[in-house]
Amino acid sequence: MRLGIAHHYGWAVAVTASPDHQVVDRRRIDLIEPGLPAAPIHYEGGPHLLHRSEEPLDDHDLAALVADVRTSVLRAASAALDELGSALPEPITAMALRAWPADFPEDVAVQRRVPYESRADSVMYCKVLAELARERGWAVHAYQAKTVEDEAIRILGVRANEVLQGPRVTLGPPWSRDHRMALAATIVAA
Repeated sequence: MRLGIAHHYGWAVAVTASPDHQVVDRRRIDLIEPGLPAAPIHYEGGPHLLHRSEEPLDDHDLAALVADVRTSVLRAASAALDELGSALPEPITAMALRAWPADFPEDVAVQRRVPYESRADSVMYCKVLAELARERGWAVHAYQAKTVEDEAIRILGVRANEVLQGPRVTLGPPWSRDHRMALAATIVAA
């Protein structure tokens, strides 16, 4: 089984597919525990704070908040992946995630500045999910969100519409762009 993830701040669409690209499971999973900001860099460190009355956190306090959020994401995402894995008839062997720059800065002081501020939280989720996948012995594949569906269509050929759009008919709603992207990612990862 291959797992495709289309993540957002604090949650993700997870689609698990068999080797023949049949959807075995699809669900929304929580990636963070309640009570913490799902996007700490974007929310606390961004230039948009100029329009708010409170002062932004200094680098040290923001780094502490990011560490707390990351710890929460580790716990919540791990629990969600364990729950998903136990519901499947066969083990997951690979996870596909949105790609992130290999040279993305680790320093929160740098991450809070443009152009990194808009991607820092997303990169954190990807890195945590990749870490959790590797801990479980799953291969990790990165995909480009803008092109993954087109790549899957090329791979599938005449079966593309049936495979990528068929679950909407067979499984019913929801079957959104995120679901198609996550499924396409499992196909490209194969």
